[in-house]
Amino acid sequence: MAKPNAIGWFDIYVTDMARAVAFYEGVLKHKLGKIGDPTGETQMMSFPGDMNAYGASGALVKSEHARPGMGGTMVYFSVENCSVEESRVVGAGGKIIRPKFPIGDFGWVTLCQDTEGNMFGLNSMK
Repeated sequence: MAKPNAIGWFDIYVTDMARAVAFYEGVLKHKLGKIGDPTGETQMMSFPGDMNAYGASGALVKSEHARPGMGGTMVYFSVENCSVEESRVVGAGGKIIRPKFPIGDFGWVTLCQDTEGNMFGLNSMK
C-alpha cells in the first residue's frame, strides 16, 4: 500500500455560506455539493474531487470553531492515529484546540494550533 500524501483535506471557513458558494462557483466554474457534517455542528459545501486521485479535496465550512479571514484555510494532515500526534503538540510548543473527536465514516480529527498561531487538523481512520 502506498504512503498517503501529507495533506488529506482542507476547509475554507466562511461567514455567509450562500455568498461564499456563489463566489467560488463563479470563479472556479465548478458546482459545489452539499455534504453532511457527522458532528451536526457545521454547514459544509464540498469542492468537486475524487478521493482516489492525486491531491486533496476540501470544502467551504461555516463553524463556530473557526472564522474566516487571514489564516482561515484549514489544512488536515493525514496520520495513522491522530491521538499519537495530538500527544506531541503541547510538548512541541503548540496547543490543542479540540481533542480527538469522531467524524463518522471519515474517521477522527484533532484540531491544533502551531507555534505561529496557525490552526491545523490531524485526521485518521483510527
